[in-house]
Amino acid sequence: MMIRKWLAVVGIGEDGLPGLTPIAQSLVEQAQVIVGGDRHLAMLPSGDRRQKIRWTSPIENSVNELLQYCGQSVCVLASGDPLNYGIGTTLLRRVAIDEMIIIPAPSAFSLACARLGWSLTEVETLSLCGRSPALLNVALYPGARLLVLSEGNHTPGVVAQLLTEHGWGESQMTVLQRMGGEQERVAVGSAATWAEQDLANLNFADLNTLAIALPTQSSAALSRLAGIPDTAYHHDGQLTKREVRAVTLAALAPQPGQLLWDVGAGCGSIGIEWMRSHSRCWAIAIEQNPDRLQMIADNAIALGTPNLKLVTGQAPAALHDLPEPDAIFIGGGVTVAAMVETCWNALRSGGHLVVNAVTVESEQTILQWHSQLGGELTRIAIQRAEPVGKFLGWKAMAPVTQWRVVKR
Repeated sequence: MMIRKWLAVVGIGEDGLPGLTPIAQSLVEQAQVIVGGDRHLAMLPSGDRRQKIRWTSPIENSVNELLQYCGQSVCVLASGDPLNYGIGTTLLRRVAIDEMIIIPAPSAFSLACARLGWSLTEVETLSLCGRSPALLNVALYPGARLLVLSEGNHTPGVVAQLLTEHGWGESQMTVLQRMGGEQERVAVGSAATWAEQDLANLNFADLNTLAIALPTQSSAALSRLAGIPDTAYHHDGQLTKREVRAVTLAALAPQPGQLLWDVGAGCGSIGIEWMRSHSRCWAIAIEQNPDRLQMIADNAIALGTPNLKLVTGQAPAALHDLPEPDAIFIGGGVTVAAMVETCWNALRSGGHLVVNAVTVESEQTILQWHSQLGGELTRIAIQRAEPVGKFLGWKAMAPVTQWRVVKR
């Protein structure tokens, strides 16, 4: 049985309806209901009497209204490519692709690359529409080229300040707006001097794209691999040290789209570096100490993972009703009654459980669980060279016993 495609999503550029392909124009003309923002609906002829739905906030309300017309011919007007940080992705969560036809226009990223001579496959892309500018912090590295969808006309100034504060003030910034239209405009400047130039006072369009070229050398660069310097974190001593952190993340084996529970999160380093490994990795940090929760939030923002979810409370009670994890790290509290049992039962099949023990009591606990569930036991002993008078000597860190097990 063939399913009727009742919903059309049509991408539009700055050239408006006249710039659409014949197929896209036909979908717009035949629709009984037209959906879009004020800018898109204003492109329709003044005498158009068809049913209109305007996007409102929260957008979920407008989507629900749209779904009431299921079965009728509905056309959604979108900017550029609807599946590039666009409304198409949102609609696909509610409407099957078999019921939908999507006609994209060139995306803002494609147009920006064409203007700048950049290869789209060699740039980092992200959107700050409804998202924290701190997301940029994980994408900053020497020689990087970034394309950013701005939230509004204020975004270039906010980004310039963020780059300067994090040691990337030499970055060149280009603001591109109304690309492909008669009012296309480009402004270029450096992050460090952005506020001092007339650029800061330009009346940028709300819909603008920001291109950032970072300098090829910077002392502010942090690796995306696990084990960034301990000095990158604000902490009170409850920090999984750099070398142990690298081994621990390797044991947790993050994959794109997976969820980590960081139980007894301390300053949040494991969850943060799990999320830094890929933009689609996400994590929940469970911590009962309010001061440490604030440290986790501050560290997450500074290191580019502002979407790290914080759960206040003591595990295992605080773990109930959380989404099913793909991996769990227990950094503290393994001796608490029912801790390992609760985590093990919550872990999805094929998921990784990793526990680090530094006390005799916690080591005894994981030895008992190892005898029941199997897995791997590893002893991690690290020594760092430190001054001894005018010489260097080796100072041992507290050894860590690590238990790693995969749920079968």
